Amino acid sequence: MTLHAPNPVIAFGVLASTAATDAVYVLFTAAVAARRRGVAASWSSVWYLLSAFAVISYTGNPIYVAFAAAGSWLGAFGAVTWLGRADLKAASAGLTPGGAARPSALP
Repeated sequence: MTLHAPNPVIAFGVLASTAATDAVYVLFTAAVAARRRGVAASWSSVWYLLSAFAVISYTGNPIYVAFAAAGSWLGAFGAVTWLGRADLKAASAGLTPGGAARPSALP
């Protein structure tokens, strides 16, 4: 198999779509853990839509796998960072990470 020089636009598209895909996967997993069915189902459908672009792109040229891996790392890292900040905000507001009021915060 011959490796061709990557197209910068497609490389960026693979990186961005894979970052978004992994961010959505993290949000999907968080929704499942919180037993939020509708939110989990919505994130799941977005996850599959985003993954299609990356898979189609890097099956045409294996060099795009490197961009997919970088995007995957960036997306998961960013989403977990965002979830951690959301948890801190919820804790300061007296809520659990899923958004429910803590028993001690109830009247």
